[in-house]
Amino acid sequence: MKNILFLGLILLVSVAAKDPASSYYEIRVYRLADSADETRMDNYLQKALLPALHRMGIKNVGVFKPIKEDTIYNKRMYVLIPYKSLTEFEKTSASLLKDAQYLTDGSDYVNSSHADPPYTRMETIVLKSFKYMPSPAVPNLKAPKEERVYELRSYEGATEKLYQSKVHMFNEGGEIALFTRLNFNAVFYGEVLSGSSMPNLMYMTSFENKADRDAHWKSFSAAPEWKAIVDLPQYKNTVSKNTQFLLNPTSYSDF
Repeated sequence: MKNILFLGLILLVSVAAKDPASSYYEIRVYRLADSADETRMDNYLQKALLPALHRMGIKNVGVFKPIKEDTIYNKRMYVLIPYKSLTEFEKTSASLLKDAQYLTDGSDYVNSSHADPPYTRMETIVLKSFKYMPSPAVPNLKAPKEERVYELRSYEGATEKLYQSKVHMFNEGGEIALFTRLNFNAVFYGEVLSGSSMPNLMYMTSFENKADRDAHWKSFSAAPEWKAIVDLPQYKNTVSKNTQFLLNPTSYSDF
């Protein structure tokens, strides 16, 4: 009996060792009033926040803006911050306030008055990585940064059960594998733990330019793997709303 228990313990440890730890993501959405807000936020993010996060060991922070064709161009900024754990996420704000260099470099932002804030509102979305892509990836893109297109998608479910079926479709159902085969250059896939559109998942793919993005989605729609799963009963009506954000990276974004 002792030998059986010992072997069982070894098996559990072995499985746990092979199961990669999850990553967590914070997406900050800044709503801006005008171009002056945009300039202030660019200065803050480039000169204060990203350098401070890098000093903490948080790498690959993405900063994005809507493409020029979008009606919210110059009205939104998106910041993607990856974390190794929820504890790291929780400690980051306090760590920033202890960073003298950050407080100096970000003084205009940190010390903004109530009458002159650098944004109108800020939304924070917290996500946990999908098990079939537990860590974020830096896309392998060759085009100049100003031409690259990052697509952030949010899939909402009518109920928690239907939402979880869509998550299953990405993982066990093979949707992530198809994105990988077609070189969608995914940055992350994540389940939203806290946000304004729950229950929902979000993911980000990336492309050389808008034409490259359109060509990839055309290939996806025609792929036999997609046709094999899209009409399966277990995946019917799993998405009640699909929201797409086409974004360009800033010149100082890590992506």
